[in-house]
Amino acid sequence: MNAALHINAKDNVATCLRPVSKGETLSFGSVSVTATMDIPVFHKIAIADIPVNGLCYKYGEIIGDATQAIAAGDHVHVHNIESTRGRGDKQSK
Repeated sequence: MNAALHINAKDNVATCLRPVSKGETLSFGSVSVTATMDIPVFHKIAIADIPVNGLCYKYGEIIGDATQAIAAGDHVHVHNIESTRGRGDKQSK
């Protein structure tokens, strides 16, 4: 079984299908990324650098904005992204 699920070419995050340990390298076609920290099952790993306020894509869809710079291999979750969906104060770009 693959360690993470990467669906769409524009996705900059992948969903971990099992716990991923710091230092573990995951590959998605021609892209490889090394986890910079432990990542729990069903949480996301960045597979590309995402700048502060940059859009986060999962399954080809925008899932939120980065609230801080996120490096490839970082854990992506509510501590560093915020949703743009259903919010009157934030609109998807």
